[in-house]
Amino acid sequence: MMEAKPIVIEGRTVIGITVELPKTTLIAIATERGYIMCGALDVGLLNERLKERHIIAGRATGVRSLTDLLEAPLESVTHEAEKLGIVPGMKGRDALLLM
Repeated sequence: MMEAKPIVIEGRTVIGITVELPKTTLIAIATERGYIMCGALDVGLLNERLKERHIIAGRATGVRSLTDLLEAPLESVTHEAEKLGIVPGMKGRDALLLM
């Protein structure tokens, strides 16, 4: 099953996405410029093999819901996210506001 729902953060609407797969659930929250995602996100791949795409993204581990993803500290971020001031350790909610 897949669910997409709007989430309002300080007056700004982002889209929360949950995809239930066998034995795992993918969780992401997207803005028009970038996104944060659960531990399934491969930041190294985005930084190295897909660097020409200039993807703005962050990864949080150990999250089980959209609420968890908003509150969790980011474990890693892409180089493009760093250019916006998004850094590891920053809460997902704060990173989304910079995207």
